[in-house]
Amino acid sequence: MQHIERRESGVAAPINTANSTNVDRSGALRVMAIIGVVILVVILAGAAYLWFSGGNGQASAAITAPSLELQPGDTRSLFSLESGASEARFIVDEILLGEPKTVVGVTNEVAGEMLIDLDNPANSVLGVIRVNVRTLQTDNEFRNHALRGQILQSDRPEYEFATFTPVTLNGLPEAVNVGEAFTFQIVGSLNLHGVSQTITFDATVTPISATEVQGTASTVVLYRDFGMSIPEAAGVAGISDEVRLEIDFIAQTNPQS
Repeated sequence: MQHIERRESGVAAPINTANSTNVDRSGALRVMAIIGVVILVVILAGAAYLWFSGGNGQASAAITAPSLELQPGDTRSLFSLESGASEARFIVDEILLGEPKTVVGVTNEVAGEMLIDLDNPANSVLGVIRVNVRTLQTDNEFRNHALRGQILQSDRPEYEFATFTPVTLNGLPEAVNVGEAFTFQIVGSLNLHGVSQTITFDATVTPISATEVQGTASTVVLYRDFGMSIPEAAGVAGISDEVRLEIDFIAQTNPQS
């Protein structure tokens, strides 16, 4: 064992450098352990905040949309979206743990009405479509809470619903036949997260019968255009600015129409 002599008042005192090194290492380990505990607490606190700030994802009330009215002698039929059989969703790409992933969020909390004239499609009218974005579900519960609490902020009453108000229907055919699909575009205003933007949906509709139509519509938006931001999350990177919005619907005539 190495000793170093230190002389004070003419007396030699040995110093054990091995013990000094051990003390230094022990202190460093304690500091590292404290830092590790602090980091763990911060992570857990962040996860807890993320979890509880998103709410429970339950709708505040049954989904509804503004009603359309048939006029006396109207040749059109009033159709309503079947919320249980219809689905709205968003699709966005991200990099998760270094691997590309497509995230899909879905809900069947959809409502809307339309006045359809199968003999004169240009006379048809599409009413306001409402979607309860608070009820959107992906394949990850932490992501769901982040959507509700941090991104869409749909846990707040004023942001619970997305509303699309159609303005014009472009490209409707002169005639339609039962069982044959037709395509057209829907231009309107989408209000999401308290921000309204004019967007265009590409739609395909198929009359199944005189009392039922089925269809799908889609568009691409930039989430930043609606005043939203995505917080950083461990393992998540490269989130696309573009978000694809889609709706698949089944609409049936009201018994009164």
